[in-house]
Amino acid sequence: MIGNSIIKLNGVDIFQQAHLVLSNVNLHVDKGDFVWLIGQTGSGKSSLLKVIYGDLNIKNGTGHACGYELSKLASKDVPYLRRKLGIVFQDFQLLTDRSIEQNLHFVMRATGWTDKKLIAERTLDVLEKVGLRSKLKKMPHEISGGEQQRVVIARALLNDPEIILADEPTGNLDPETSEEIVLLLKQISQSGTAVLIATHDYHIIRTFPSRIIKCENGKVLEDAVI
Repeated sequence: MIGNSIIKLNGVDIFQQAHLVLSNVNLHVDKGDFVWLIGQTGSGKSSLLKVIYGDLNIKNGTGHACGYELSKLASKDVPYLRRKLGIVFQDFQLLTDRSIEQNLHFVMRATGWTDKKLIAERTLDVLEKVGLRSKLKKMPHEISGGEQQRVVIARALLNDPEIILADEPTGNLDPETSEEIVLLLKQISQSGTAVLIATHDYHIIRTFPSRIIKCENGKVLEDAVI
């Protein structure tokens, strides 16, 4: 890690195939930061997130995420990088044929956890953090959309990430539930885990004012306003 920065990009050009999406990106996210990422559809928000979690390669410039040098990231290192990142998507991507508990256990086993006692303890710990300890045995269809998104956040916390990347996390939720989810993410950032939220929801940004990064006209503005 460079200084206190969990994410640091310097002079990075981001391509989708041969198409230059964002040029000369300079960006930093530090420990405990709570940051909004905004921009119109097609402006490059998702491409920027993909660079951070190792899904798109850097062609020019330098980038670091959670101690990994992105320009030299080998495919074998990507799973290890992603253990240091919690990723929250708009569509919850829960396994519908397994309980909440089993969903979390599945991810833990996939990321190297083997001790059953530790798995059980960590499961309860993250569900406690998101206020869903009592829903342990429920199936995804038995809980609300807001509760499902809380499970997704719990899943993102399992490996004690340095940062959570949330891509439109309130996109499928009503306004009141959206505020509850963002408040939860804000609280998580206050405990030291950085949070970067890509969103179109300007109401929620005004409700929880914080630093804004904007993708616009092929550029990234580090400290934007709405």
